[in-house]
Amino acid sequence: MIPGAALLIIVGLSHPTPQSITFAAFMENKNFIDYIRIYCRSGHGGAGSKHFMRTKYNAMAGPDGGDGGRGAHIILRGSTQLWTLLHLRYYKNVLAENGESGNKNNQTGRFGKDIIIEVPLGTIARDEVTGEKEAEILEDGQEVILVKGGRGGLGNSNFKTATNQAPEYAQPGEPGIEGWKVLELKVLADVGLVGFPNAGKSTLLSAVTAATPKIADYAFTTLTPQLGMVEYRDGKSFCIADLPGIIEGASEGKGLGHRFLRHIERNSVLLFLIPADCADHKKEFEILVSELEQYNPEMLQKDFLIAVSKSDMLDDELKASIAKELPANIPHVFISSVTGQGLPELKDLLWKTLNAPLKEN
Repeated sequence: MIPGAALLIIVGLSHPTPQSITFAAFMENKNFIDYIRIYCRSGHGGAGSKHFMRTKYNAMAGPDGGDGGRGAHIILRGSTQLWTLLHLRYYKNVLAENGESGNKNNQTGRFGKDIIIEVPLGTIARDEVTGEKEAEILEDGQEVILVKGGRGGLGNSNFKTATNQAPEYAQPGEPGIEGWKVLELKVLADVGLVGFPNAGKSTLLSAVTAATPKIADYAFTTLTPQLGMVEYRDGKSFCIADLPGIIEGASEGKGLGHRFLRHIERNSVLLFLIPADCADHKKEFEILVSELEQYNPEMLQKDFLIAVSKSDMLDDELKASIAKELPANIPHVFISSVTGQGLPELKDLLWKTLNAPLKEN
């Protein structure tokens, strides 16, 4: 968990949020990019020099060829000022500088100037061909070499020996590395709110944050993730990330499918939002869990919580009836974002779960 800030992901209706006005603007303009391909080529190493020293008084002073300079690296750096990969949309070819060759007087060639690509926290880099994860950026200022530059070659002065005092050879520089890389952003959040479209998620966000979400009576009002902050007690706070809602078959790519499911993977706690007026509360919960399991079985290892929304229309008898349908081993709370009913209890439950001691296997 990020110190001092628990993170809550909301999968469902829309909401631009207060953590970053710029980020909210990206969301509204549909400029949120969480998946992009870039072609990378690191710099070639410079060749070593085969130079021989010649002085006024000694025309054969021996080898003095310097080493070649290293080719430039391509480096990923985390930045809290970025919330999307949008800035890389038109930066598809990342070509790093070559190292310079070595020179006389044992002078090492200049290193290629490293290219630093700033990315939002939560970015993962993979090789497109192998699918192997090569980097993961989780902290501000964290730097990871995505593609290493080639090493510079050794100059001929490195090969001088007692029996070979005038080596006429030096090493060439190592070639750079090239290939397509995939950058994938997974929103950093500790808690994810999971639910179907129109479950009341945007209304909840507007009630617990300073956000002014787009609220409408149709599915998929939210098309991209957005973040907001919830104030808790004693100056504490946690972040809410609003994501598109699940539909049945999302794990197979239906609806917005994998586009939002990847953002839930990082959350340690999942809060399921089930509206009070749905036909079958138990079935709706089971469908949501099933979609997560089919996408990634590790999702079931997370802590689950349930919030029954729109509860202002329920009396105590109906609440008791719905509670019997819900799994007995999963904590639940009845809330109403319109009247504020149950919202303090919901915040307490989230905070308590986020800060509970780690479970022992």
